[in-house]
Amino acid sequence: MIIAVDFDGTIVEHEYPKIGREIPFAIDTLKMLIKDRHTLILWSVREGELLDEAIEWCRARGVEFYATNKDYPEETKEGNPVYSRKLKADMFIDDRNVGGLPDWGTIYRMISHRKTWSDLLIEAENGVSIDNPYNKESRTRIKKKKWWQI
Repeated sequence: MIIAVDFDGTIVEHEYPKIGREIPFAIDTLKMLIKDRHTLILWSVREGELLDEAIEWCRARGVEFYATNKDYPEETKEGNPVYSRKLKADMFIDDRNVGGLPDWGTIYRMISHRKTWSDLLIEAENGVSIDNPYNKESRTRIKKKKWWQI
């Protein structure tokens, strides 16, 4: 899976233009995602020296991104008739998500178990895993609630 990851407010606390403290377990989780063979792209508003500092900060902690603010390392605007600033990622990890940034343990669980935020909420509400969607007491199937009413 191709995963775009924001830097400020997601990997580190907001201190822009300085680099804030690491958000707990961000680096460890990113390393696990790389080990699980996901392709990570650093997706940041930072540019120039500030971006270089963020890349080096991650690299010094063992996180090497496939690309930064582009789909692949060699991508350039010049001579590329189909260049787009919009990344072609399967998932975006960003503190500006609707609902905010889940903790990094939850993020890893969602990715590694292919669960949605909705799946995790249903599991918490019913005390049962979506992977085994039967209520042990009543042996009735737990139904996923939909956000639309049809």
